[in-house]
Amino acid sequence: MNTTHPLPGLIGTGPVALAGNKVIRNTYLLLSMTLLFSATVAGLGAAWKLPHPGLIITLVGYFGLLYATTKLRNSGWGLVSVFALTGFMGYTLGPIVSHYLGMPNGGQTVMTAMGATAAIFVGLSAYALTTRKDFSFMGGFLMVGILTAFLTGLSAIFFQMPALSLAVSAMFVLLMSGLILYETSNIIRGGETNYVMATVTLFVAIFNLFTSLLQLLGFTNSDD
Repeated sequence: MNTTHPLPGLIGTGPVALAGNKVIRNTYLLLSMTLLFSATVAGLGAAWKLPHPGLIITLVGYFGLLYATTKLRNSGWGLVSVFALTGFMGYTLGPIVSHYLGMPNGGQTVMTAMGATAAIFVGLSAYALTTRKDFSFMGGFLMVGILTAFLTGLSAIFFQMPALSLAVSAMFVLLMSGLILYETSNIIRGGETNYVMATVTLFVAIFNLFTSLLQLLGFTNSDD
């Protein structure tokens, strides 16, 4: 997660506001392309029933590509790295979607998770863009919360604790919603000036939001 702090004070007009608008425009354009690319990879993975790469490969691949993207963010190769990262995440998502599609009412579960993710992202983004509130105070809380949820999630996997895993998913829904508000505010107020990193942050928020909702909805439907 990018931890650059926004500029203090309200941003109205002038060079900073114009730069912020340009970053927002470029971010949403790149975000839409990466979401489409990742969804295509995930769809192909689900259709071809590709196996999940496993936890270790997933973590190494994600953090390795994230590191590369961070290093290359100011060059043309940064765009290549972004698509490599989001494509890889789409590949890991394919088997997960395939699993839920194989469940009773699986198609409805996946579509509901997608719709809820889109509604949350659009709603929170619109709120941040229209109100222009400063959500920089959430930065420290989000970093600690995401790290805690991540480590707790690993524990739930290793010790096979489904209830804890569901609790982590609920935590991630709240944390990723906060991250969307934080990063959008960060862009508007001039704290984030690199649209590559802004795209990565928002993509990761959307990805985790979708998978968390998918797990929660899948569990609810399995009890029906």
